[in-house]
Amino acid sequence: MNPTLLALLIACGTPTASNATDEPRWLRGNTHTHTLWSDGDAPPETAVAWYVDNGYQFLVLSDHNVMQTGERWFDIQPDGRLTPEKVEDVRTRFGEAWPQTRTVEGIDSMRLRTLEELKARFEMADDFLLVPGEEVTSSHRMAQIHINAINVDEALPALRTGSVQDTIQDNLDAITDWGRRNDRPVLGHVNHPNFQNSLASSNLARIDGVGFFEVYNGHRSVQNERVGDRPSTEEMWDLALIARLTDPKGGEMLYGIASDDAHDHYDPDAVSIPGRGWIMVRSDSLDADAIVKAMLEGDFYATTGVELEDVSVTEDSLVVDIATRPEITYETVFIIATPGEDGVRTDLVRTTADPAVHRFKGDELYVRAMVRSSRVHPRPYQKGDVETAWTQPVRPAAGGRSGDDPK
Repeated sequence: MNPTLLALLIACGTPTASNATDEPRWLRGNTHTHTLWSDGDAPPETAVAWYVDNGYQFLVLSDHNVMQTGERWFDIQPDGRLTPEKVEDVRTRFGEAWPQTRTVEGIDSMRLRTLEELKARFEMADDFLLVPGEEVTSSHRMAQIHINAINVDEALPALRTGSVQDTIQDNLDAITDWGRRNDRPVLGHVNHPNFQNSLASSNLARIDGVGFFEVYNGHRSVQNERVGDRPSTEEMWDLALIARLTDPKGGEMLYGIASDDAHDHYDPDAVSIPGRGWIMVRSDSLDADAIVKAMLEGDFYATTGVELEDVSVTEDSLVVDIATRPEITYETVFIIATPGEDGVRTDLVRTTADPAVHRFKGDELYVRAMVRSSRVHPRPYQKGDVETAWTQPVRPAAGGRSGDDPK
Protein backbone atom coordinates (compact mmCIF):
# COMPACT_ATOMS: atom_id res chain seq x y z
CA MET A 1 0.00 0.00 0.00
CA ASN A 2 1.26 3.45 -0.78
CA PRO A 3 1.94 5.81 2.16
CA THR A 4 -0.93 8.14 1.24
CA LEU A 5 -3.51 5.36 1.38
CA LEU A 6 -2.16 4.04 4.68
CA ALA A 7 -2.31 7.54 6.17
CA LEU A 8 -5.91 7.88 5.03
CA LEU A 9 -6.80 4.54 6.60
CA ILE A 10 -5.41 5.72 9.91
CA ALA A 11 -7.12 9.10 9.71
CA CYS A 12 -10.48 7.48 9.00
CA GLY A 13 -10.34 5.38 12.14
CA THR A 14 -9.93 2.02 10.43
CA PRO A 15 -8.29 -0.40 12.88
CA THR A 16 -4.58 -0.74 12.14
CA ALA A 17 -1.54 -1.59 14.20
CA SER A 18 -0.56 2.06 14.40
CA ASN A 19 -3.79 3.35 16.00
CA ALA A 20 -4.80 0.39 18.15
CA THR A 21 -5.96 1.19 21.65
CA ASP A 22 -4.14 -0.18 24.70
CA GLU A 23 -6.61 -2.96 25.53
CA PRO A 24 -9.46 -2.98 23.01
CA ARG A 25 -12.08 -5.70 23.36
CA TRP A 26 -15.36 -6.62 21.76
CA LEU A 27 -18.36 -5.51 23.80
CA ARG A 28 -21.69 -7.21 23.22
CA GLY A 29 -24.69 -4.90 23.30
CA ASN A 30 -28.25 -4.34 22.22
CA THR A 31 -29.51 -0.87 21.32
CA HIS A 32 -33.24 -1.60 20.93
CA THR A 33 -35.34 -2.98 23.80
CA HIS A 34 -38.72 -2.02 25.27
CA THR A 35 -40.28 -2.26 28.73
CA LEU A 36 -43.49 -1.26 30.51
CA TRP A 37 -42.28 2.33 30.22
CA SER A 38 -43.71 2.12 26.69
CA ASP A 39 -45.09 -0.95 24.87
CA GLY A 40 -42.99 -3.78 26.30
CA ASP A 41 -44.55 -6.50 28.43
CA ALA A 42 -42.04 -6.52 31.31
CA PRO A 43 -40.95 -4.30 34.18
CA PRO A 44 -37.61 -2.74 33.27
CA GLU A 45 -35.68 -4.74 35.86
CA THR A 46 -36.92 -8.00 34.34
CA ALA A 47 -35.82 -6.91 30.88
CA VAL A 48 -32.39 -5.75 32.04
CA ALA A 49 -31.77 -8.92 34.05
CA TRP A 50 -32.12 -11.09 30.94
CA TYR A 51 -29.27 -9.27 29.22
CA VAL A 52 -27.09 -9.36 32.32
CA ASP A 53 -27.70 -13.09 32.69
CA ASN A 54 -26.90 -13.76 29.04
CA GLY A 55 -23.49 -12.14 28.85
CA TYR A 56 -24.16 -8.71 27.38
CA GLN A 57 -21.86 -5.85 28.33
CA PHE A 58 -24.25 -2.99 27.49
CA LEU A 59 -27.92 -2.34 26.83
CA VAL A 60 -30.08 0.56 25.68
CA LEU A 61 -33.65 0.67 26.99
CA SER A 62 -35.16 2.45 23.99
CA ASP A 63 -38.75 3.06 25.02
CA HIS A 64 -40.94 5.07 22.66
CA ASN A 65 -40.71 8.85 23.14
CA VAL A 66 -39.90 8.56 26.83
CA MET A 67 -36.96 8.18 29.17
CA GLN A 68 -37.21 6.05 32.29
CA THR A 69 -37.38 9.06 34.61
CA GLY A 70 -39.85 10.43 37.13
CA GLU A 71 -42.54 8.64 39.10
CA ARG A 72 -44.78 6.30 37.13
CA TRP A 73 -47.16 3.71 38.53
CA PHE A 74 -48.44 0.83 36.41
CA ASP A 75 -51.72 -0.93 37.15
CA ILE A 76 -51.56 -4.59 38.17
CA GLN A 77 -54.30 -6.53 36.37
CA PRO A 78 -54.85 -10.28 35.85
CA ASP A 79 -55.41 -9.74 32.13
CA GLY A 80 -53.13 -6.72 31.70
CA ARG A 81 -49.51 -6.22 30.76
CA LEU A 82 -48.46 -6.23 34.41
CA THR A 83 -50.04 -9.24 36.08
CA PRO A 84 -49.85 -10.31 39.73
CA GLU A 85 -47.62 -13.17 38.59
CA LYS A 86 -45.13 -10.77 37.03
CA VAL A 87 -45.03 -8.71 40.23
CA GLU A 88 -44.41 -11.86 42.25
CA ASP A 89 -41.63 -12.80 39.85
CA VAL A 90 -40.00 -9.42 40.49
CA ARG A 91 -40.33 -9.93 44.24
CA THR A 92 -38.81 -13.42 44.04
CA ARG A 93 -35.98 -12.35 41.78
CA PHE A 94 -35.01 -9.03 43.36
CA GLY A 95 -36.13 -9.28 46.96
CA GLU A 96 -39.23 -8.59 49.02
CA ALA A 97 -38.49 -4.87 49.32
CA TRP A 98 -37.70 -4.21 45.66
CA PRO A 99 -41.19 -3.94 44.10
CA GLN A 100 -42.99 -0.87 45.40
CA THR A 101 -46.74 -1.35 45.23
CA ARG A 102 -49.79 0.58 46.36
CA THR A 103 -53.58 0.40 46.24
CA VAL A 104 -55.56 3.49 45.25
CA GLU A 105 -59.36 3.33 45.04
CA GLY A 106 -59.18 -0.44 44.94
CA ILE A 107 -56.64 -0.59 42.08
CA ASP A 108 -53.24 -2.14 42.75
CA SER A 109 -50.20 -0.74 40.96
CA MET A 110 -46.41 -1.03 40.97
CA ARG A 111 -43.93 1.80 40.51
CA LEU A 112 -41.68 1.43 37.49
CA ARG A 113 -38.04 1.69 38.39
CA THR A 114 -36.13 4.58 36.81
CA LEU A 115 -33.00 4.35 34.72
CA GLU A 116 -31.01 5.82 37.62
CA GLU A 117 -32.28 3.07 39.93
CA LEU A 118 -31.63 0.39 37.32
CA LYS A 119 -28.08 1.64 36.83
CA ALA A 120 -27.48 1.49 40.59
CA ARG A 121 -28.83 -2.06 40.73
CA PHE A 122 -27.27 -3.63 37.63
CA GLU A 123 -24.18 -1.76 36.50
CA MET A 124 -20.84 -3.40 37.25
CA ALA A 125 -17.48 -1.86 36.44
CA ASP A 126 -16.01 -3.45 33.30
CA ASP A 127 -18.93 -5.92 33.13
CA PHE A 128 -22.28 -4.24 32.42
CA LEU A 129 -23.48 -0.78 31.44
CA LEU A 130 -26.88 0.78 30.76
CA VAL A 131 -26.57 3.35 27.98
CA PRO A 132 -29.38 5.92 28.00
CA GLY A 133 -31.53 6.12 24.91
CA GLU A 134 -34.95 6.61 23.38
CA GLU A 135 -36.83 5.38 20.34
CA VAL A 136 -37.91 8.65 18.77
CA THR A 137 -41.16 7.48 17.20
CA SER A 138 -42.67 9.57 14.44
CA SER A 139 -44.52 9.18 11.16
CA HIS A 140 -45.45 10.92 7.94
CA ARG A 141 -48.82 9.90 6.59
CA MET A 142 -48.62 6.07 6.48
CA ALA A 143 -44.83 5.85 6.87
CA GLN A 144 -43.54 4.83 10.29
CA ILE A 145 -40.30 6.65 11.10
CA HIS A 146 -38.58 5.29 14.20
CA ILE A 147 -35.07 6.41 15.11
CA ASN A 148 -33.13 5.28 18.16
CA ALA A 149 -31.26 8.08 19.89
CA ILE A 150 -28.22 6.56 21.61
CA ASN A 151 -26.50 8.21 24.60
CA VAL A 152 -29.13 10.90 25.17
CA ASP A 153 -30.47 11.18 28.71
CA GLU A 154 -33.56 13.27 28.16
CA ALA A 155 -36.55 12.56 25.95
CA LEU A 156 -36.37 14.30 22.59
CA PRO A 157 -39.73 15.22 21.07
CA ALA A 158 -40.66 13.32 17.93
CA LEU A 159 -40.73 15.72 14.98
CA ARG A 160 -43.20 15.46 12.10
CA THR A 161 -42.25 17.67 9.19
CA GLY A 162 -43.00 18.17 5.49
CA SER A 163 -42.04 14.79 4.02
CA VAL A 164 -40.75 11.34 4.93
CA GLN A 165 -37.19 12.46 4.18
CA ASP A 166 -37.51 15.70 6.11
CA THR A 167 -38.94 13.82 9.10
CA ILE A 168 -36.02 11.40 9.08
CA GLN A 169 -33.42 14.12 8.72
CA ASP A 170 -34.97 16.56 11.17
CA ASN A 171 -35.11 13.92 13.91
CA LEU A 172 -31.53 12.84 13.20
CA ASP A 173 -30.43 16.48 13.28
CA ALA A 174 -32.21 16.98 16.61
CA ILE A 175 -30.24 14.06 18.07
CA THR A 176 -26.97 15.47 16.72
CA ASP A 177 -27.80 18.94 18.01
CA TRP A 178 -28.55 17.54 21.48
CA GLY A 179 -25.15 15.86 21.54
CA ARG A 180 -23.46 19.07 20.44
CA ARG A 181 -25.21 21.13 23.11
CA ASN A 182 -24.35 18.62 25.79
CA ASP A 183 -20.80 17.94 24.56
CA ARG A 184 -21.51 14.24 24.24
CA PRO A 185 -21.04 11.76 21.38
CA VAL A 186 -24.45 10.53 20.23
CA LEU A 187 -25.89 8.76 17.22
CA GLY A 188 -29.27 7.99 15.75
CA HIS A 189 -30.05 4.78 13.90
CA VAL A 190 -33.03 4.35 11.61
CA ASN A 191 -35.05 1.33 12.67
CA HIS A 192 -36.70 -1.45 10.63
CA PRO A 193 -37.03 0.41 7.30
CA ASN A 194 -39.34 -2.26 5.82
CA PHE A 195 -41.83 -2.05 8.70
CA GLN A 196 -45.24 -1.43 7.11
CA ASN A 197 -43.39 -0.70 3.84
CA SER A 198 -42.45 2.64 5.31
CA LEU A 199 -39.03 3.49 3.89
CA ALA A 200 -37.04 2.85 0.73
CA SER A 201 -33.32 2.57 0.06
CA SER A 202 -33.50 6.10 -1.37
CA ASN A 203 -34.48 7.38 2.09
CA LEU A 204 -31.37 5.77 3.57
CA ALA A 205 -29.26 7.07 0.69
CA ARG A 206 -30.30 10.66 1.30
CA ILE A 207 -29.45 10.82 5.01
CA ASP A 208 -26.91 13.59 5.57
CA GLY A 209 -23.63 12.61 7.18
CA VAL A 210 -22.65 9.15 8.39
CA GLY A 211 -25.78 6.99 8.57
CA PHE A 212 -26.87 4.05 10.71
CA PHE A 213 -29.79 1.70 10.17
CA GLU A 214 -31.00 -1.74 11.23
CA VAL A 215 -29.96 -4.29 8.66
CA TYR A 216 -31.43 -6.89 11.05
CA ASN A 217 -34.28 -6.41 13.50
CA GLY A 218 -35.57 -9.35 15.54
CA HIS A 219 -39.25 -8.28 15.54
CA ARG A 220 -41.15 -10.71 13.32
CA SER A 221 -43.36 -8.03 11.76
CA VAL A 222 -40.63 -5.85 10.27
CA GLN A 223 -39.80 -7.82 7.08
CA ASN A 224 -36.02 -8.00 7.04
CA GLU A 225 -36.41 -10.42 4.13
CA ARG A 226 -37.32 -9.70 0.50
CA VAL A 227 -41.08 -9.73 -0.05
CA GLY A 228 -42.12 -9.78 -3.70
CA ASP A 229 -40.36 -6.93 -5.47
CA ARG A 230 -39.52 -5.17 -2.23
CA PRO A 231 -35.80 -5.49 -1.39
CA SER A 232 -34.60 -7.07 1.82
CA THR A 233 -32.92 -4.79 4.33
CA GLU A 234 -29.55 -6.14 3.24
CA GLU A 235 -30.33 -5.37 -0.40
CA MET A 236 -31.43 -1.89 0.71
CA TRP A 237 -28.02 -1.47 2.35
CA ASP A 238 -26.18 -2.00 -0.93
CA LEU A 239 -28.60 0.12 -2.95
CA ALA A 240 -28.23 2.96 -0.47
CA LEU A 241 -24.44 2.61 -0.20
CA ILE A 242 -24.02 2.77 -3.96
CA ALA A 243 -26.22 5.86 -4.20
CA ARG A 244 -24.44 7.56 -1.30
CA LEU A 245 -20.90 6.83 -2.42
CA THR A 246 -21.46 7.73 -6.08
CA ASP A 247 -23.17 11.01 -5.26
CA PRO A 248 -21.21 13.77 -7.08
CA LYS A 249 -21.60 15.95 -4.00
CA GLY A 250 -19.88 13.31 -1.89
CA GLY A 251 -21.51 10.83 0.42
CA GLU A 252 -20.59 9.16 3.66
CA MET A 253 -20.84 5.60 4.89
CA LEU A 254 -23.99 3.80 5.97
CA TYR A 255 -23.45 1.34 8.82
CA GLY A 256 -25.63 -1.67 9.65
CA ILE A 257 -26.93 -2.59 13.10
CA ALA A 258 -28.58 -5.77 14.38
CA SER A 259 -31.00 -5.53 17.28
CA ASP A 260 -33.72 -7.39 19.16
CA ASP A 261 -36.42 -4.73 19.24
CA ALA A 262 -37.56 -6.86 22.17
CA HIS A 263 -41.08 -6.27 23.50
CA ASP A 264 -41.84 -9.81 24.71
CA HIS A 265 -39.81 -10.91 27.71
CA TYR A 266 -41.65 -14.03 28.90
CA ASP A 267 -42.59 -16.27 25.96
CA PRO A 268 -39.35 -17.64 24.39
CA ASP A 269 -40.94 -17.89 20.93
CA ALA A 270 -42.94 -14.66 20.87
CA VAL A 271 -42.97 -12.01 18.15
CA SER A 272 -40.09 -9.93 19.53
CA ILE A 273 -37.85 -11.47 22.18
CA PRO A 274 -34.35 -10.78 23.51
CA GLY A 275 -31.37 -12.58 22.02
CA ARG A 276 -32.08 -12.45 18.31
CA GLY A 277 -29.63 -9.80 17.14
CA TRP A 278 -26.97 -7.56 18.64
CA ILE A 279 -23.81 -5.62 17.90
CA MET A 280 -20.22 -6.17 18.93
CA VAL A 281 -18.35 -2.89 19.45
CA ARG A 282 -14.57 -2.73 19.76
CA SER A 283 -13.66 -0.37 22.58
CA ASP A 284 -10.98 -0.05 25.23
CA SER A 285 -13.57 1.12 27.76
CA LEU A 286 -17.04 0.04 28.87
CA ASP A 287 -18.22 3.63 28.69
CA ALA A 288 -21.15 5.09 26.77
CA ASP A 289 -19.08 7.83 25.14
CA ALA A 290 -16.38 5.37 24.09
CA ILE A 291 -18.93 2.92 22.66
CA VAL A 292 -20.63 5.61 20.58
CA LYS A 293 -17.30 6.98 19.35
CA ALA A 294 -16.28 3.49 18.18
CA MET A 295 -19.59 3.09 16.37
CA LEU A 296 -19.20 6.46 14.68
CA GLU A 297 -15.87 5.20 13.36
CA GLY A 298 -17.49 2.00 12.09
CA ASP A 299 -15.55 -0.18 14.54
CA PHE A 300 -18.30 -2.69 15.23
CA TYR A 301 -20.15 -5.54 13.55
CA ALA A 302 -23.72 -6.80 13.60
CA THR A 303 -24.55 -10.40 14.41
CA THR A 304 -27.20 -12.96 15.21
CA GLY A 305 -24.71 -15.34 16.78
CA VAL A 306 -21.51 -15.62 14.72
CA GLU A 307 -18.58 -14.25 16.70
CA LEU A 308 -15.50 -12.70 15.12
CA GLU A 309 -12.03 -12.65 16.62
CA ASP A 310 -11.09 -9.63 14.55
CA VAL A 311 -12.09 -7.42 11.64
CA SER A 312 -9.16 -5.45 10.32
CA VAL A 313 -7.87 -3.53 7.37
CA THR A 314 -4.27 -4.36 6.62
CA GLU A 315 -2.10 -2.53 4.10
CA ASP A 316 -3.80 -4.31 1.21
CA SER A 317 -6.72 -6.34 2.56
CA LEU A 318 -9.93 -6.63 4.52
CA VAL A 319 -9.43 -9.52 6.93
CA VAL A 320 -12.25 -11.27 8.81
CA ASP A 321 -11.03 -13.66 11.51
CA ILE A 322 -13.86 -15.89 12.76
CA ALA A 323 -14.11 -17.28 16.30
CA THR A 324 -14.84 -20.75 14.96
CA ARG A 325 -16.29 -23.74 16.74
CA PRO A 326 -15.21 -27.22 15.61
CA GLU A 327 -18.76 -28.53 15.13
CA ILE A 328 -19.86 -25.56 12.98
CA THR A 329 -18.99 -24.65 9.40
CA TYR A 330 -18.70 -21.07 8.14
CA GLU A 331 -18.91 -19.31 4.80
CA THR A 332 -17.79 -15.72 4.32
CA VAL A 333 -19.27 -13.72 1.47
CA PHE A 334 -17.44 -10.56 0.44
CA ILE A 335 -19.78 -8.03 -1.17
CA ILE A 336 -17.64 -5.99 -3.54
CA ALA A 337 -19.04 -2.94 -5.32
CA THR A 338 -16.97 -1.74 -8.26
CA PRO A 339 -17.73 1.26 -10.51
CA GLY A 340 -17.68 0.73 -14.26
CA GLU A 341 -18.82 2.35 -17.48
CA ASP A 342 -22.28 0.82 -17.09
CA GLY A 343 -22.67 1.72 -13.43
CA VAL A 344 -21.67 -0.06 -10.24
CA ARG A 345 -21.30 -3.82 -10.38
CA THR A 346 -21.77 -5.81 -7.16
CA ASP A 347 -19.88 -9.10 -7.01
CA LEU A 348 -20.09 -11.80 -4.37
CA VAL A 349 -16.92 -13.71 -3.54
CA ARG A 350 -17.37 -16.72 -1.26
CA THR A 351 -14.80 -18.49 0.85
CA THR A 352 -14.68 -21.01 3.68
CA ALA A 353 -11.17 -19.95 4.67
CA ASP A 354 -10.48 -18.57 8.12
CA PRO A 355 -9.31 -15.88 8.29
CA ALA A 356 -11.29 -14.78 5.25
CA VAL A 357 -9.32 -12.26 3.21
CA HIS A 358 -10.26 -9.88 0.42
CA ARG A 359 -7.23 -8.30 -1.23
CA PHE A 360 -7.94 -4.81 -2.49
CA LYS A 361 -7.59 -4.11 -6.19
CA GLY A 362 -7.87 -0.39 -5.49
CA ASP A 363 -10.93 0.30 -7.63
CA GLU A 364 -13.63 -0.88 -5.21
CA LEU A 365 -16.36 1.56 -4.24
CA TYR A 366 -16.68 -0.39 -1.00
CA VAL A 367 -16.26 -3.88 0.40
CA ARG A 368 -18.18 -5.51 3.22
CA ALA A 369 -18.50 -9.08 4.44
CA MET A 370 -21.23 -11.40 5.65
CA VAL A 371 -20.34 -14.56 7.58
CA ARG A 372 -22.97 -17.29 7.66
CA SER A 373 -22.64 -20.34 9.90
CA SER A 374 -24.27 -23.77 9.78
CA ARG A 375 -25.69 -23.34 13.30
CA VAL A 376 -29.44 -22.81 13.46
CA HIS A 377 -30.38 -19.75 15.48
CA PRO A 378 -31.79 -20.90 18.85
CA ARG A 379 -34.22 -17.93 19.05
CA PRO A 380 -34.92 -17.27 15.37
CA TYR A 381 -36.63 -14.41 13.58
CA GLN A 382 -37.80 -17.01 11.04
CA LYS A 383 -37.78 -20.77 11.42
CA GLY A 384 -34.55 -22.21 10.05
CA ASP A 385 -32.50 -19.02 10.31
CA VAL A 386 -28.78 -19.67 10.76
CA GLU A 387 -26.47 -17.48 12.78
CA THR A 388 -24.92 -14.71 10.71
CA ALA A 389 -22.64 -11.70 11.10
CA TRP A 390 -22.23 -8.55 9.01
CA THR A 391 -19.10 -6.41 9.01
CA GLN A 392 -19.24 -2.72 8.22
CA PRO A 393 -18.34 -1.52 4.73
CA VAL A 394 -14.88 -0.13 4.03
CA ARG A 395 -13.87 1.99 1.07
CA PRO A 396 -10.29 1.18 0.08
CA ALA A 397 -10.07 3.77 -2.69
CA ALA A 398 -11.05 6.50 -0.25
CA GLY A 399 -8.94 5.35 2.65
CA GLY A 400 -11.10 2.91 4.58
CA ARG A 401 -14.39 3.81 6.21
CA SER A 402 -14.72 7.40 5.01
CA GLY A 403 -17.22 8.15 2.28
CA ASP A 404 -15.23 11.09 0.95
CA ASP A 405 -13.19 10.81 -2.20
CA PRO A 406 -9.43 10.70 -1.67
CA LYS A 407 -7.66 13.99 -2.14
